[in-house]
Amino acid sequence: MSNIYESAEATLGFISSPCLAKVELRVACRGISDRDALSKPDPCVVLKMQSHGQWFEVDRTEVIRSSSSPVFSKILLVDYYFEEVQRLRFELHDISSGNNGLRDADFLGAMECTLGQVSESVCQCSSRVARRLVPSGEKRWTSGAAFVDFHLCSFQIVSQRKLTKALLKQGNTSGKSSITVTAEELSGNDDYVELSFSARKLDDKDFFSKSDPFLEIFRINDDGTESLVHRTETIMNNLSPVWKSFKVSLNTLCSGDHDRELKCTVWDWDSNGKHDFIGEYQTTFKELRTEQEGKQLQWECINPKYQMKKKNYRNSGVVILNHCKIIKMYSFLDYIMGGCQIQFTVAIDFTASNGDPRNSCSLHYIHPYQPNEYLKALVAVGEICQDYDSDKMFPAFGFGALIPPDFKVSHDFAVNFDEDNPECAGIQGVVEAYQNCLPKIQLYGPTNIAPIIQKVASSASEEMHTKEAMEYFILLILTDGVITDMADTREAIVHASHLPMSVIIVGVGNADFTDMQILDGDDGILRSPKGEPVLRDIVQFVPFKDFKHASPAALAKSVLAEVPNQVVDYYNAKGIAPKCMSDYESTRTFSP
Repeated sequence: MSNIYESAEATLGFISSPCLAKVELRVACRGISDRDALSKPDPCVVLKMQSHGQWFEVDRTEVIRSSSSPVFSKILLVDYYFEEVQRLRFELHDISSGNNGLRDADFLGAMECTLGQVSESVCQCSSRVARRLVPSGEKRWTSGAAFVDFHLCSFQIVSQRKLTKALLKQGNTSGKSSITVTAEELSGNDDYVELSFSARKLDDKDFFSKSDPFLEIFRINDDGTESLVHRTETIMNNLSPVWKSFKVSLNTLCSGDHDRELKCTVWDWDSNGKHDFIGEYQTTFKELRTEQEGKQLQWECINPKYQMKKKNYRNSGVVILNHCKIIKMYSFLDYIMGGCQIQFTVAIDFTASNGDPRNSCSLHYIHPYQPNEYLKALVAVGEICQDYDSDKMFPAFGFGALIPPDFKVSHDFAVNFDEDNPECAGIQGVVEAYQNCLPKIQLYGPTNIAPIIQKVASSASEEMHTKEAMEYFILLILTDGVITDMADTREAIVHASHLPMSVIIVGVGNADFTDMQILDGDDGILRSPKGEPVLRDIVQFVPFKDFKHASPAALAKSVLAEVPNQVVDYYNAKGIAPKCMSDYESTRTFSP
């Protein structure tokens, strides 16, 4: 078997045991204390997983504005590995209004447990696993702010379970607050459905303006409970709204049961969080699918109270299904096994702030026995990516240096000084080109990375026009400081987010990289200077100092963990299916 297939089966090489199941976690809270007498919290829950002693964010819920009892519609997805100890941490934050990031958020508490404990708790006579949310810095559980409970089984597909515990605020033992986590194993159906709804002539609930409607869809479970599937955006001041289309997995929507009842509720949004009920209706996915057959579907939105009290009541408006499309979702392995190659490019910071390479204090100092941080990061990430490229030839560029022969500053020069062919043979070839380059250049500045992003984006743009899943580009940028062309870089990243491309930035050295977090879409939405948002999150920023004492595998796992989903999200969004393996094998020659 070729090594590219072996790498595919290992899923980027950093998972030590096979994934036994995928688990969906839903989170809801009740009775969170208000900020003050006039304002309610804007809560968000962040899920983190521990690896090699470091906590990494896995996913987070959306932010719900002005709500002390939020039900989050965002589902947190976790892979379950039977032979691994998977430590989870749930953090509850109050996000500042107008900002979706965590930088200015109020930390309300955290809970830690292992996913194995959670799975085991259900398989062993339905015993419960509970941990208490504790304020940051606390070492004991006793003064915590909340309890979170889980109830799931990872050995068979079971109906979802739910458990709730009191949520205690520090110094207050009233126990009026609570947080609930429900967990469910995925059924194995990876297909998605794309839906879009609109409404007509909804009831007006506001005195001085029109209603601000949004739609919620709930799945009715086997035990009669409801699970929130999706919440649309709010359309302000409009009685005939057209909501944005959205995608949801069939497992999430109906647990794979096309006849399962779905409850749809329309609300009038209020800034105080006390939304006004407009009406509701029931349907099934089986009924939704008939839209594909050309049948227009619409439902009367009914308010039961009005129906009982008003003699001539007909409805509170009509909700219309505009679009229903089943989308086959492919996995990362589907694309890799179909012949998609990872085109790996390296860009290295050669600005003067790194220090004279001849000085042992320089970040570029070549020690005879100990690799510097640039080399450690390059090898850790590159050795993973090289197994996904059959020819193992990697372009390597430098930026921020004065280069021969005229010694003018360049921000995208070939490290091997061959502008027509900047590729190096394997990661070892990149390492050798880097070491040979250092004595020939003069470190200078500034730290501009937009040119190298644009260079790789140019190649990715050519691949995009082929409309095939054959090449996906990963740009690894190694830099020692905060970039100086932030506006141009934001513009370049927004453009690149439309292309088959991801950008990994590793901060080398001890500089303060706080401002670099703006490039990572995990903390809010990155926008260009003109206000255009990224189409998808393609940037991962990691400070190397966080991994100084960890294994190379820990760094590789952190910076590459998002790549499989980024690959899948790009091709699935474009409707590009993997090539057939037989077609790929007949046209591709593998290097040894």
